[in-house]
Amino acid sequence: MSYEFITVEKQGHILLVTMNRPDVYNAVHVDMHNEMAECWDSFAADRDLWVAVLTGAGDKAFCAGNDLKATAQGGSKAKMTPTGFAGLSSRFDLEKPIIAAVNGFAMGGGFETALSCDIILASETAKFALPEVKVGFFAAASGVQRLSRYVGRLAAQEMMYTGRTIDASEALAMGCVNAVYPADQLMTKAMEKAHELCSVSPSAIKATKRVLNDMYARDGMRDSIAYSREVIADLSKTEDFKEGVNAFVEKRAPNWVNK
Repeated sequence: MSYEFITVEKQGHILLVTMNRPDVYNAVHVDMHNEMAECWDSFAADRDLWVAVLTGAGDKAFCAGNDLKATAQGGSKAKMTPTGFAGLSSRFDLEKPIIAAVNGFAMGGGFETALSCDIILASETAKFALPEVKVGFFAAASGVQRLSRYVGRLAAQEMMYTGRTIDASEALAMGCVNAVYPADQLMTKAMEKAHELCSVSPSAIKATKRVLNDMYARDGMRDSIAYSREVIADLSKTEDFKEGVNAFVEKRAPNWVNK
């Protein structure tokens, strides 16, 4: 497997996937979404791969989220993958586990990507936020649904309405990461966890995740994420949406007009 915006490495039954746009803090644009979707398709189809570890290139960021500069410039003409942000946020048929090794800040879609994984390990330097409201968006790539399920609706609402950033220790206390490690130990610990998962029955893990995926369907998450896409489409027609993107690109405070 060879890609432009990610790197992949097979280590036995483990696939190490690295989001590889460090110059923009691993922000994701349409072509990268589609490339990652193809990667997860290949991972799902490979009987010799049982677990994946997902991280970001460089020592600053796991993923900065949506590439707003690409959005402002019109982005790619390619159609966005139906499996969602990073090829993961709307994917409910993958029955193999993914470990997120969050090696820096995970903002917006970057946090949503981590939340779409099965186990989240963070470095002590990691930071998390769903700051979309600050630029006229909202966490439409499953952040509303997933964060509220992990930390409870009240805590999630406060984070999503303010867009504030939390550090790794607060994320651990809230329950949206599984463990926190020193930065120089993160990948070692992530690979140890992957090997631990490889030591048990892959068929049993797949069966477990199949039931978890079905739970998401039964409790309405899949339909709710689809509804989020409808709402973001309506939001994109507002003046505030356009102002948020332009203000971000121009590095100035936005002038909201509430319409």
